Amino acid sequence: MQLGERGFFLAGMERHEGEVIEIRSPFDQSVIGTVRQADRTHALDAVTRLHGASAAVRALPAWRRKEILEHVAHAIREKREQLTAIIVAEAGKPVKAARGEVDRAIFTFTIAAEEAVRQGGEVLPLDLMPGNEGRWGMVRRFPSGPVLAITPFNFPLNLVAHKLAPAIAAGCPVLLKPAPQTPFSSLALAELIYAAGWPADALSVLPLSVEDTGFLVQDEDRLKVLSFTGSARVGWELKQKAGKKRVLLELGGNAAAIVHSDWGDIAGAAQACVTGAMSYAGQSCISVQRVYVERAIFHRFVEAAVKHAEALVVGDPAEEKTDIGPVIRPSDADRIQSWLREAEDAGATVLTGGTCAGSLIPPTLLTGTRSPMKVLDEEVFAPVMAIERYDDFDAALAEVNRSRYGLQAGLFTRDAGRIFEAYQTLEVGGLIVGVAPTWRLDPMPYGGVRDSGLGREGLRYAIEEMTELRLLVMALDKMPEKN
Repeated sequence: MQLGERGFFLAGMERHEGEVIEIRSPFDQSVIGTVRQADRTHALDAVTRLHGASAAVRALPAWRRKEILEHVAHAIREKREQLTAIIVAEAGKPVKAARGEVDRAIFTFTIAAEEAVRQGGEVLPLDLMPGNEGRWGMVRRFPSGPVLAITPFNFPLNLVAHKLAPAIAAGCPVLLKPAPQTPFSSLALAELIYAAGWPADALSVLPLSVEDTGFLVQDEDRLKVLSFTGSARVGWELKQKAGKKRVLLELGGNAAAIVHSDWGDIAGAAQACVTGAMSYAGQSCISVQRVYVERAIFHRFVEAAVKHAEALVVGDPAEEKTDIGPVIRPSDADRIQSWLREAEDAGATVLTGGTCAGSLIPPTLLTGTRSPMKVLDEEVFAPVMAIERYDDFDAALAEVNRSRYGLQAGLFTRDAGRIFEAYQTLEVGGLIVGVAPTWRLDPMPYGGVRDSGLGREGLRYAIEEMTELRLLVMALDKMPEKN
């Protein structure tokens, strides 16, 4: 599919100036369109306009912000097939998964609309010590101010929605820097947001260079919040540059799952883990990368996992039958192949898959992995999953924690004691029981610990990250009497 020539949006106006950037299909590397890359002058203009728009969007009543968000959700629904085609073309995401992403974006804006009118507060009793009689307090949230949002390639519509929808609900202007591989989805979404009535000066979408993005991050007087989704290395580097602004980081992971023998449906657990590892070619920060299986059921699990992996269809993402499309860049395919060779040379066994065809990587299952193999310790971001045995449940928990990441983990057991032990022990942002750790519902608090990030996304939680608590104290006992 050809996506044509696009500019960038600076305060609602599409500007066709700046360097021309070719966007290539991850599937066959053909040029599918071009966009214009904004420069530092454009970025500073956008920030000035955002700063100027802060008072206006802060003053928008809750019902109006809700109305705008509902209009966006409705517009995405009407453009469902068009947006699906854009995601397939620029991200190489299989069409089935791309439709699912569009549906999630509709849901994200719908929930954000509901949250826009739920931002309450509380009244605090302050007469808690002698001498404070007649005093009370009120707490509510106010918008923090302009947000710099930086988004990744792997969910080019819904992860953009996770920046823009809560910002609109909170009353914050946004400068969005989309991933360089997938700008078209962001530009299409911005058009729908402008059309819904969000003030033009309060949203700019600028493809920017790494240098100009880093320059913007350092603007702590006018940009009040940095919301970044991407790699751990880049995220923590940006945090160091961010100064006094609030920083929300949703970073990488190498998600693990534990499968205990009491689960019963071993084949079902294997299918869930393989699906969670292979969806969108494993290019999700909560893709299943490590599975620890109790020794008594290990061979049954492996047999079921191999069977399911080999049944998945690898190929053209535009075809309905395709389950796994390409990784985003040829350089990523080269890296993945190198990591697999490293693991094999160090003693790992490939159970199925393992050979690349261009940017297409078949579902690959390994066993016999150990640290410091990159396929185990780093974020592989590929349709690759390691399966290892364990004898002791506590030892399996320790293996899950033996990682610098901590985003989500999965657990398959029917034992409540083990569930709560894992909940207390595992150093992750979320423990998912009964399904793979790849599962996510958009309103839930989502984020990690350690190298996996800082803060939480999910509509209500992201709104909290983009707002500040403010206290009002009324000393009614000190007020003078009426004349």
